[in-house]
Amino acid sequence: MINQFSRKVSDILVYSKEEANRLRNNYIGPEHLLLALIRDGEGNAVKMLSKLNINLFEIKKRIELRLDQSDILFPGEDILFTKETNRVLKMCVLEARLLKKEIADTEHILLAILKDKDNLAATVLEENNVDYTKVAEQLEELPNINTSMGFSEEEEEDEEESGKGRSGKNKADNQHYAQTATKKSANDTPVLDNFSTDMTKAAEEGKLDPVVGREKEIERLAQILSRRKKNNPVLIGEPGVGKSAIVEGLALRIIQRKVSRILFDKRVVALDMTAVIAGTKYRGQFEERIRSILNELQRNPNIILFIDEVHTIVGAGSAAGSLDAANMLKPALARGEIQCIGATTPDEYRKNIEKDGA
Repeated sequence: MINQFSRKVSDILVYSKEEANRLRNNYIGPEHLLLALIRDGEGNAVKMLSKLNINLFEIKKRIELRLDQSDILFPGEDILFTKETNRVLKMCVLEARLLKKEIADTEHILLAILKDKDNLAATVLEENNVDYTKVAEQLEELPNINTSMGFSEEEEEDEEESGKGRSGKNKADNQHYAQTATKKSANDTPVLDNFSTDMTKAAEEGKLDPVVGREKEIERLAQILSRRKKNNPVLIGEPGVGKSAIVEGLALRIIQRKVSRILFDKRVVALDMTAVIAGTKYRGQFEERIRSILNELQRNPNIILFIDEVHTIVGAGSAAGSLDAANMLKPALARGEIQCIGATTPDEYRKNIEKDGA
């Protein structure tokens, strides 16, 4: 079940154990989860409580005063989740699914605590006029939480500005495309967003520098990506020659609509393999992350995945009896279900990639 939680929730679970340890409790209850949320001080759960004008320090104080002190922690004793906490965590995942999210986050923990009711955390919150309905209403008001459907207000504004000249219309179209792509990224690919950087979004926000002197390489890259088959290019060059800059140039061209129509609605997303591997302590966790990313890529064919130092995926996350990242990506790439840009050095290409016929 741990693979269904965001990294923030994983941190909260660690903090909850530390809170139980600090208070000398030999168990982790839902109240410790709430104390951990307050201690972290970030995430949508805390934002929603703040919007409801809740004094978090007062909530923390009340919980600590009313905690059961009969179950005292002895040195060397393990601190385990109670049945109530396990139930809340299962409900947390269900709340995420109800909201069409694949990964449970802090807001879903808060909703689960309040929905369960039979715990000290929910009791203290309800005494402060915080219930499930109020938090659910606050959740709807948060940006990028609900899936946007249909036509947006920006599209209507584009139509109003259609008479203001060709250049003005093109600018409005580009802005509308970028905003729509950003909304889609927030709603359709939560796992991928967690482990990657959206380069088209960065280009739209003006965070990428202009690329000079690489027009031929960028054009060649765009041509290969526009093919129906054999459309997964690899950029080969010595370290520091500007391989990533070529991909940034492509992202800029997509935003500016200076590419073929096939690439107009594409998102270029740079995968951070270090983040994907980090924290995968137990067998199967890495494979689960890669599988979730692949599922999102297959559901969203408008995404082009960029893997810098692509040779690192060969053997990444592998253990006895398990697959590495490269072998998990190969079938999807061969079937044309996902598109990928790789970047590596000549030596690493010869050593790890060229010898593999697949």
